[in-house]
Amino acid sequence: MRVNADFTQRVAVHFDQTEWVTTPAAGVERKMLDRIGNEVARATTIVRFAPGSAFAAHTHEGGEEYLVLDGVFQDETGDFPVGSYVRNPPTSSHTPSASEGATILVKLHQFDPDDRTEVRRSINGGGDIDLFTDAHENVQVQSWAAGERIELDASNGIEVFVIEGNFSEADEKFGVWDWLRLPPGSSLTAVAGEGGARIWIKSDHLGSMI
Repeated sequence: MRVNADFTQRVAVHFDQTEWVTTPAAGVERKMLDRIGNEVARATTIVRFAPGSAFAAHTHEGGEEYLVLDGVFQDETGDFPVGSYVRNPPTSSHTPSASEGATILVKLHQFDPDDRTEVRRSINGGGDIDLFTDAHENVQVQSWAAGERIELDASNGIEVFVIEGNFSEADEKFGVWDWLRLPPGSSLTAVAGEGGARIWIKSDHLGSMI
């Protein structure tokens, strides 16, 4: 399976314009943002867990990172409420579930194979937050003020995901849970909406994909 797999192209996915797709796990649905592979895939996905749903135990050979958007996500290591950012490095394993339901943004099989860094932190409370940086990628959350013009380097590619508020880029408006990916060699120029915006950003990671 290949979804938005040409990393030389700009890609925009709007949450409200994308259908939920069932998964092999009962009560778990997803909206695919990009994907190369079938059930074991390099993937960026919004995943929704119905109350009481779970995935079988599995190992993430290529690593997993996720941001909890709604509800409480769970595994053997604890409960992760809205605003939790987690990195499970390559070779880690768990049994994910959501007793009361949850929605997450998750990225799979995109880590440096030698990365063994675990991250467990909250993005709640506002302000800019540096979540993770190494030689291969930079992950952060930025808060943009109302009407602020933002210019970001995307020379090695960039992904932006709207947590709160909205912004415009190239005359296209992005609202809550919308996602934009720009290819290497780009730059991002965005203008925050009237209420400002809170944005999850990953950069410097797509050069190896083209």
